[in-house]
Amino acid sequence: MNPAVSVIFFTVMSGAGFGAMAVIGAGYPIADRPLPALIACGLALALTAAGLISSTFHLGHPERAWRALTQWRSSWLSREGVMSLVTLALFSAYAFAWVFFGRRIPLLGWSASMAAFTSVVTTAMIYTQMKTVPQWRTPLTPVSYLLFSLTAGLLLVAAFSSGRVRSAPVGALALAALLCAWGMKLIWWRRAERTSLARAGSTVESATGLGYLGAVRLLERPHTGPNYLTKEMVYKIGRKHARTVRRLTLLVGALAPLLVCAAVLATSARPYWLAIAFVAFMIGLFGERWLFFAEAEHSVSLYY
Repeated sequence: MNPAVSVIFFTVMSGAGFGAMAVIGAGYPIADRPLPALIACGLALALTAAGLISSTFHLGHPERAWRALTQWRSSWLSREGVMSLVTLALFSAYAFAWVFFGRRIPLLGWSASMAAFTSVVTTAMIYTQMKTVPQWRTPLTPVSYLLFSLTAGLLLVAAFSSGRVRSAPVGALALAALLCAWGMKLIWWRRAERTSLARAGSTVESATGLGYLGAVRLLERPHTGPNYLTKEMVYKIGRKHARTVRRLTLLVGALAPLLVCAAVLATSARPYWLAIAFVAFMIGLFGERWLFFAEAEHSVSLYY
């Protein structure tokens, strides 16, 4: 499928923002000063807001985006929008009480954390529930989204750790989170490589509905030129190109952050060095998310 920049930016940035909200709301110890709390909460809100705003750029009529909120009973996209607004409201109230009154309200924080967790799940379910893309249709998809979100949030928030927090445990926790996130992604990639439209039961015969007549072959293209479906759903990426992007993604998004976390763990360096790991991890996530869309096969390609 065509990897739209706005959707990639949305899933990566909002995922990191929601992950940071989940970590902060769960009570992660941040320096006991208003400024670190303000910066950490502000970054979490800014990442989420930037992602949500960018998601509207993929719409034909962004001014009508509010209408999607009305279909929450049947649409994961609508549920995502509703949960995102709920999460922003809860976390904003939590951050306000903390920054301006010095109070971290546990009930409010855990509510915001669970809402952020749910928001990421609803985003992942938009793709997981699509029967037309067999690579996405697996429980591993929401698990992968959640692990990437929480890892990004942890790396960001850990950079503002309280002085009472020892560096070694923080480095070990970040290291474990990175290993879990990328380990799950490797499992997801391995499954995707073994998954195809044919194995999922989608063939040219099922796509055209002419299977009852026997084997179907393409005599002539349905259109003389490209259309919306061929541009969005029939995107192809070369295997060599995909392998190159995957290697760069693992190099920047996995190996570099792992080395930084290992250094923090081994040398007991201050946790703010994890900010470097966060930046590298986010760059890698853009590559991972680009591949998520570019390598997906949509069943409409069987018709075209």
